[in-house]
Amino acid sequence: MGEQQVRIDCDVIQADGGTRTAAITGAYVALYQALSNLKDKGMIETIPLTDSIAAISCGVHNEQSILDLDYEEDSAAEVDANFVLTGSGKIVEIQTTAEERLFEEKSFLSLLKLAHSGIKEITKVSKESFSRG
Repeated sequence: MGEQQVRIDCDVIQADGGTRTAAITGAYVALYQALSNLKDKGMIETIPLTDSIAAISCGVHNEQSILDLDYEEDSAAEVDANFVLTGSGKIVEIQTTAEERLFEEKSFLSLLKLAHSGIKEITKVSKESFSRG
């Protein structure tokens, strides 16, 4: 794309139960589809992305680490976390909050491990959807 730049900004007006993470993941999917369309039309030679990006929520609810909390789990979570990672596992952003009580590093690492597994699955499904067109 030469010296052109694409900037994507997601503004979530009312967030609950994973809407922020869905917006981030959806923005990447939309960008990939737009670039793929440009490539199909011959406007660019290759899709100029070096990695994928996805986001997922995790949390501790009833003292159990949970991946992709639903609204009720998110509302009652003792720890709430949002992870934005690349498909290759690099960290873009992590937001973690102790909601009900402080938490240990061990608990954070458990959430990070869950996030990596969730992002891996989201990345796989995204790539499969791109090949289906």
